[in-house]
Amino acid sequence: MPGQLIDGKSVAAAVREQVRGRADAFAARHGRPPGLEVVLVGDDAASQVYVRNKERASGKVGIRSNVPHLPADTTAGRLGELLTRLDADPLVDGILSMTVEAFDGDSWWDEWDSDRDGLPLAVQIDPDAMLSQIRAGKDVDGLTNESVARLVCDQPGLRPCTPLGCMRLLAEAGCDPQGKHAVIVGRSKLVGKPLAHLLLQRNATVTIAHSRTKSLADVVQQGDIVVAAAGRAGLVRGAWIKPGAVVIDVGINRDAEGRLRGDVDFEAARERASWITPVPGGVGPMTIAMLLDNTLDSAKRF
Repeated sequence: MPGQLIDGKSVAAAVREQVRGRADAFAARHGRPPGLEVVLVGDDAASQVYVRNKERASGKVGIRSNVPHLPADTTAGRLGELLTRLDADPLVDGILSMTVEAFDGDSWWDEWDSDRDGLPLAVQIDPDAMLSQIRAGKDVDGLTNESVARLVCDQPGLRPCTPLGCMRLLAEAGCDPQGKHAVIVGRSKLVGKPLAHLLLQRNATVTIAHSRTKSLADVVQQGDIVVAAAGRAGLVRGAWIKPGAVVIDVGINRDAEGRLRGDVDFEAARERASWITPVPGGVGPMTIAMLLDNTLDSAKRF
């Protein structure tokens, strides 16, 4: 029988409803809503659409969202000054820096989750230097050096949103990672590497593969859990999937006709998987939902 679908839209809706309750309780206690600042650099139309969607999602769950919008030629110094000021503002609970020149609508985290390290920033801005301006307690993206160190050292902290969404979807499928072999195809700082640590914390045996892995098919076939996050449409073939595996497809790519495709050959993989995420409607909706959840976790620290 075909594998069952993991409905990311419904899981994300449940997360948002939980966030709404937590936000209401926070506002009742502190006399203000939780505050999220999304710093946007540049005039890319798709990025503005994504930020507007995030702003609407925040408002629906009781989070005050503000979007400081800086021009594309913003210097690192000017951006750093803004981030430092927001970090010191007691009304700001979370900060997300969207200094991205171009990305594909609400899927920018997937488009950039390739074999390249680093973040998709404007060329005049050093991503590590900018992230260092944000305290780990307000780093709702979970990407500062301190946040990464906390993850690697198994210390409490905010975790990257897309990997958190992947873990939530595994739980929705009833998949306990303990004792299972998880194969992640993709080694980015945004998804592959942090997800590996989250799975290790749940006692999985983890292999990180990528587009240059020799005998990639043989590696993927070992996975009880397969996460495809390399940013290459159809890279993971259905025949590579171990019968009964749980498949999480992080990739979002557009084909020649403009249709969205994941990193997994979906129909063929579904014939072998026990559970599988669709594209779209799988991991994508979870990223904003977990960003909102992280914002409430950040707000609780103050």
